[in-house]
Amino acid sequence: MTTTHAYQAAERLLRRSASPGDLVVGDKVRPRWIGDGRFWYTVGTGRRFVLVDPAAGTREPAFDHARLADALARASGHPVDPEALPFPTIQPAGNVVEFDAFGEHWRCHLDGHTCERAEPAPPGNPLAVPSPDGNVVVFRRGHDLWAGSPADGREWALTTDGGPDHAYGPGPASTGNATLLRKIGLPHLPPAVAWSPDSTRVLAHRTDERDVRLTHLVEARRADGGPPTTHTQRYAYPGDEHLPLAELVVLDVAEGTVVRAKAEPLRMPHVSPIVAGWAWWAPDGSAVYYLDQPRDPRTLTLHRLDPATGEVTTVLSETGPTRVEPNQWLYEPPIVRVLAGEVLWYSQRDGWGHLYRYDLRTGELLGRVTSGEWAVRQILHVDEAERVVYFTASGLVGADPYRRTVCRVGLDGSGFARVTDDDLDHVVTTPPGTAYFLDSASTVDTPPVTTVRDWSGRVLVELERADIGGLTATGWSPPERFRVTAADGVTDLYGVLYRPHGFDPTRRYPVVDTLYPGPQVNRVAPTFDPGGMGLDAEPLAALGFAVIALDGRGTPGRSKAFHDAGRLADAGCLADHVAALRQLAETRPWLDLDRVAAFGHSGGGFAAARAVLDHPDAYHAAVALSGSHDARYFNPGFVETYDGADDPEAWARAATVDLADRLVGKLLLVHGELDDQVHPQHTLRLADRLVAAGKDFELLIVPGAEHTFIDHLAYVRTRCWDFLVRELGGTAPPAYRPAPIPIGPELLAEMFA
Repeated sequence: MTTTHAYQAAERLLRRSASPGDLVVGDKVRPRWIGDGRFWYTVGTGRRFVLVDPAAGTREPAFDHARLADALARASGHPVDPEALPFPTIQPAGNVVEFDAFGEHWRCHLDGHTCERAEPAPPGNPLAVPSPDGNVVVFRRGHDLWAGSPADGREWALTTDGGPDHAYGPGPASTGNATLLRKIGLPHLPPAVAWSPDSTRVLAHRTDERDVRLTHLVEARRADGGPPTTHTQRYAYPGDEHLPLAELVVLDVAEGTVVRAKAEPLRMPHVSPIVAGWAWWAPDGSAVYYLDQPRDPRTLTLHRLDPATGEVTTVLSETGPTRVEPNQWLYEPPIVRVLAGEVLWYSQRDGWGHLYRYDLRTGELLGRVTSGEWAVRQILHVDEAERVVYFTASGLVGADPYRRTVCRVGLDGSGFARVTDDDLDHVVTTPPGTAYFLDSASTVDTPPVTTVRDWSGRVLVELERADIGGLTATGWSPPERFRVTAADGVTDLYGVLYRPHGFDPTRRYPVVDTLYPGPQVNRVAPTFDPGGMGLDAEPLAALGFAVIALDGRGTPGRSKAFHDAGRLADAGCLADHVAALRQLAETRPWLDLDRVAAFGHSGGGFAAARAVLDHPDAYHAAVALSGSHDARYFNPGFVETYDGADDPEAWARAATVDLADRLVGKLLLVHGELDDQVHPQHTLRLADRLVAAGKDFELLIVPGAEHTFIDHLAYVRTRCWDFLVRELGGTAPPAYRPAPIPIGPELLAEMFA
């Protein structure tokens, strides 16, 4: 029987995922660069501030926390707990540190630990993008871009001809998160711009959505209690003639000139090419380089834009029999680097993602840089003087092909070596300079150790060894990384299994498969916190469920053939999930395959509904949150990339609404009323077909909620838990209701980092 205690443990684990820092301490180091090679970061919810000097190999408290707390208490008249300082960020400068607390700005002198009220710097525009030298900022005003001088407050227009749906700076409305921005009080996102290295010019784009389809969301009850409101959004569907376009422009901040690219605008159904890293400045500011792809993504081209004239030339192009990607992960930056006279180019032409070298002037292939049955994941640093490139690669650890290793190799392909010579997964953060890198090493059951290393792999200073004492106190135990065989009987698949709290091998436990089908991202990662799956997996295990997550064929991270396998209608090769469940149960008889549910959000919501409809013999219940149930009415950049640019039959096969009459098991559909990423009509269309077929199901529409339910997390997840406890556990949920999780900077950073 699921108890109040179990719900309380699940609540703590949900809060760990939404706002980490109390159950696990020191697992994530988010550096704040000071500018002289040093950086600071915070540890734990008590905000211990740490100052690091990699050159000196030192890590020390940024100040004496007890003495500063005492000084601030005396100066402010407020009690201050040194274990919970009332400020999240600092501005260190020599023996002085400044911060905001109790509604005022403070300057504390660390030599004598005295604090005084101080005049803060003039409040800047939080939505402005500063130049590298900090002397100018660029921001949106109306439909145009403006520049401002923080020193004297001057502002001036950089463009003047922007208009409705034809503005400078925004990305496509379909992924603009307008509902979320309204909730947190922001009018829009910062503009999509990139500063030239010398701080004189800005690369931007004019977004043209004038002919893109208009769609609508209805807000039944406004926050002020007024009558219903309609929110109109530009949102194209697969096959539409008109998609969002981005016309690249270069703006001279001082001269006020606008240079437009002499080329066709770029399609941007997903995200701004500047934000995505598909357009960038050369290191010396002499050129802008950008990637372009036709609607049929089987060709990828690198262009050079002359920022003085707008002339565009083609550097190189690659065409393949299937989609040509600059990175298997749709939202990660391209694995492309333009050097002095040559280009490092990522290609999967031999079946694996590797680096090739091209002549920058002629586009001639000069040779391949990496090779083997493994894949380059990220270019970290290129030492052109030494002719060496440093990168992360996956597939070099036999126990787990997803684990990442830091490597080096000569630009001529010689001298390959592993910089991190172990079997752990390495997540790397690089500073603005190139003297060192931050390395977080872990596995799914090994807490991370974070260090600063030089490019030989030598540890300069150890930063944190994660403390998981609070996590284990909830009843949590480390998950198990497993390997099974796909439904084809040949391919190895990898996943993660969480045992239920209070595990007893003599009992039998219901199983929840937490799905995400890809193909643009993985469901799990090989790190200690695997891809954020803890948002649902860890709380469900606390409720007494065995929980699995699996990357079936069609997801990224392996070979080209592995990523190309399957179509959207397969929902991440659900047949692979069924095969995995059966294989796991052969050696783990405590997995009760007569009580299995699918659980997923967004694409995972689509997959969860698909699972219970396509595989009723394997899945007996499903929870589908914010599901994209009909590909014909979803984002074309996603659907056309993975299911063909002109294949309505394939899009129709990915329409779960047409399978509603197959429902046998239990189904809970949940959607936010104001979901502007996956419109609520997806769930309502499926519900309509279920009603027409006379099927019994549950439907929850959350008023005012956006795609992630960010201000309804506890309520929505509790309703999901209740459903699974009833339908799989066969018991009544407890009366205990978890408290709401407030929206704060930590929650936003964790969910949208």
